[in-house]
Amino acid sequence: MTNIDLIASLKKIVKPYIQNEVAFENLTEETDFINDLKINSANLVDVVLDVEDEFDIEIDNESMEKMLNVKAAIEIISTKLNSK
Repeated sequence: MTNIDLIASLKKIVKPYIQNEVAFENLTEETDFINDLKINSANLVDVVLDVEDEFDIEIDNESMEKMLNVKAAIEIISTKLNSK
């Protein structure tokens, strides 16, 4: 799965939780979930759970704490998919 595919999947996952439509439309690897998209921390947990369901992976607490932007999310998802 390429980074472009992962970003497209992530966009679908985070869409219900975003509070900043402009930042969402311009989403890149550098986009921060909390500061740019204005996703609150409770909803960030929902995003992680949705990512787990979407990719059939398990994200441990340490990885979850690092998953604050698109780039980190892609790295974590890729690592988990590659270790399946």
